[in-house]
Amino acid sequence: MTGIPYGRLSAFYLFYFAVLGTLVPYWPVYLDHLAFSSAEIGGLMALVMATKIVAPNFWGWLADRSGRRMPWVRGGSLLGLLAFAFVALAGGFWSLAAVMLAFSFFWNAVLAQFEANTFNHLQGNEARYSHIRLWGSVGFILTAVGLGPLLDLHGAALVPWAVGAGLAAIWLTSLGAPEGPPTAAPEAGEERLGEVLARPAVIAFLAACLLMQASHGPYYTFFSLYMRDIGYSGWSTGLLWGLGVAAEVGMFLVMHRLMGRFALAPLLVVSFALTALRWLVLALFPGSVPLVIGAQILHAASFGLYHAVAIALVHHVFRGRLQGRGQALYSSLGFGAGGAVGSLYGGLLWDGAGATATFAGAAGMAAVGGLLALLAVPRLAGQRAPAPVE
Repeated sequence: MTGIPYGRLSAFYLFYFAVLGTLVPYWPVYLDHLAFSSAEIGGLMALVMATKIVAPNFWGWLADRSGRRMPWVRGGSLLGLLAFAFVALAGGFWSLAAVMLAFSFFWNAVLAQFEANTFNHLQGNEARYSHIRLWGSVGFILTAVGLGPLLDLHGAALVPWAVGAGLAAIWLTSLGAPEGPPTAAPEAGEERLGEVLARPAVIAFLAACLLMQASHGPYYTFFSLYMRDIGYSGWSTGLLWGLGVAAEVGMFLVMHRLMGRFALAPLLVVSFALTALRWLVLALFPGSVPLVIGAQILHAASFGLYHAVAIALVHHVFRGRLQGRGQALYSSLGFGAGGAVGSLYGGLLWDGAGATATFAGAAGMAAVGGLLALLAVPRLAGQRAPAPVE
């Protein structure tokens, strides 16, 4: 990692995902505390996801045109913090929806550009990305595990304060993160964005990403409430969230070796298969502590393995000055559209069909996504990832 600003890049990931480790497990608990229905909670969570459809692409276009990424990251981080401050004034569903729409438009815009900036720093050493990104997982663990017992003691009203503190830390760390080396000018014959997106294998890959994140929607939106209703304490639920992300950290630590040994497409297919298994376990055996623990350990595959391989494919397919928009498309179609579909789907089915049917449907989404990956993604990159520089 010589010459790479490892600490300053890692710090941004630490705090960015610390905010995510507050929002994902505990924002639905806060909304439930405000007496919103399951459908309203699903809608508000879907709104946060839906802004990822537009925001990363718009900001990616701005960053690609300017040739610089960090000014947009810093500006988006500050504007997201300022917008979230209005949560204190939101009194009902629509006012809170407006605040969440404004906040998430800026907050969701910055990660894709920071990812592209990180890869600019890692030129020739891309397989080491996971060693920087794992600090995001550490941040998620710290808040997901640490907030559980605090909420048991002080109540759900603590959640917005934790989010606000994390947003302030994101902005401060963005000020210290340096701009990466400039992206090389387009080469003769380099594909345009429309040409890349017209390739069937690319379409299949992005559709698989959408289905993967849609399958996570019920988990991200209702897992904490699901565990509470079954009888798990806030402390134990926080530990389960932390265990999942700890497994993700372990995967990130070994990903550079896996990606140096195996082709990317089979690794991606394995991640989908294990994700489907994870949701089936939560659907059928939520009262079994050992099986729920096993399902949480499978987060190593459903996020850690999947994301490391998918982002390497994005970097391989979207070259040169398309990197920012490629990362934005991956974020918007997967985490944005897919996350919104999953949250809406979960919110609509949770009270009517029940948790078992909801998670079984999520397993089906992951299985279809895995089939798409199996049939089409090998055409994107049959080779191994670039070997790391030791």
